[in-house]
Parts: sequence; structure tokens; C-alpha cells
Amino acid sequence: MVGPAGMGDDKGLAGFQAVVRGRVQGVGFRYFTKREAELLGLSGHVRNCIDGSVEVVAEGRRRSLDLFLARLREGSRGGFVSHVEVEWQAATGEYERFDLHF
Repeated sequence: MVGPAGMGDDKGLAGFQAVVRGRVQGVGFRYFTKREAELLGLSGHVRNCIDGSVEVVAEGRRRSLDLFLARLREGSRGGFVSHVEVEWQAATGEYERFDLHF
């Protein structure tokens, strides 16, 4: 196991939970997130939260997660990302694919 700054195992696998704030609901942000995660080979899920934010849980190779996080910060067309809170964690292996949760 690597320390918190590198949070990942010896295979380079890691995970994070993120809360994305801004104009991210009603603009296709969850579909954008799912597509980007699948392109990068990540697993996890994305869902809208009652406060207007979007929660993203993702697992995979650390390099892919870094790219994914950069794309989340850029956001989807029609939306606007003002802030992304990220909590890195060890990969659990509980996700087989990347899902939309409603």
C-alpha cells in the first residue's frame, strides 16, 4: 500500500469519492461522467444529490483516475463546475462497471 499522497496499491489501483458542485444537474453531466469513466476503463458510479451536487465514486488505475478527475473538473457541455471535493481511498474492487444511479 502506498501512503495517502499516492493512495494506491502495488498494482497502481486506487479509488476516490468526489462531490462535484456547480451547474451539474440537468445538463447531461452524469452521462458525460459515465462515458469518460468507461473510456478510461474505470468502475464505480455517479449520482445526483439532493443539494444539487453530483457524487462520483471511481476505482481503477491511478493514472486513469487522475485523467478522469481532470475531466470532471472541466465538466460537460452546457454545465459549469465550480468545485470538486475529492477523498482518495484504496480500491475496494466492489464495482464491475461504471453505473448511473438515480
